[in-house]
Amino acid sequence: MSSTKTGIEWTDKTWNPTTGCNKVSPGCTHCYAETLTKRFPKNFPNGFELTLHPERLSQPKHWRKPSLIFVNSMSDLFHEKVPLSFIQEVFSVIKETPWHIYQILTKRHERLLKLANQLEWHENIWLGVSVENQNYVHRIDFLRQVPANVRFLSCEPLLGNLELNLAGIDWVIVGGESGNQFRPLKVEWLANIYQQCQEANIPFFFKQWGGRTPKANGRIFHDQIWDEMPIAFNEHQKKWANFNSFYRKNQQKSPIYS
Repeated sequence: MSSTKTGIEWTDKTWNPTTGCNKVSPGCTHCYAETLTKRFPKNFPNGFELTLHPERLSQPKHWRKPSLIFVNSMSDLFHEKVPLSFIQEVFSVIKETPWHIYQILTKRHERLLKLANQLEWHENIWLGVSVENQNYVHRIDFLRQVPANVRFLSCEPLLGNLELNLAGIDWVIVGGESGNQFRPLKVEWLANIYQQCQEANIPFFFKQWGGRTPKANGRIFHDQIWDEMPIAFNEHQKKWANFNSFYRKNQQKSPIYS
């Protein structure tokens, strides 16, 4: 599924050239993506089995408005069953659509690093890893070695207190779990990450407290909403402020813009 709208606060669109995954750590236990495949079986005939969708590769080329695009909200691009050649095709589309920012989030930190030198890293790629509790902070060490323009952490669902080494990290997202079996987010866990971001001067984004529904308990922390973004976001917006003229010019040169 891909969409011009999404309920994910830190992105504008989702793009799913692959769907399906399997559980690798505690953050996966109540996977929202798996729940969606069960809720809408007609949209996911293969269920939550890893499935490639090459027919979706060209979708971002037709999205004219510069957008933040979350790659694989329903999967993990660095899943072991996704061929390197397919990942390279995804990166080629990213190269061909520089007006978008692509947010790629993975729990497969080892495969990410293994393949990193076989991929072309473009300015509009933001790469993140999930860090749900202290047992998975080592994912950050792998992320630090990847030449992405923006490296970010998704501490969602946050399942415990985190002591982080934020060197080389550009953005931190925190969120509580949602769903009927949600595991509560403790305020002291959130406050500790916020303080670490403040001390390291790193943008902090608080997505939600969580609950039975994503918006059940809102997203107010310290009496305000925290929507801080990396410096690269403002730079990108300025760069593509005159996007329409760029699009019209290149539409005449290449079929990818039509």
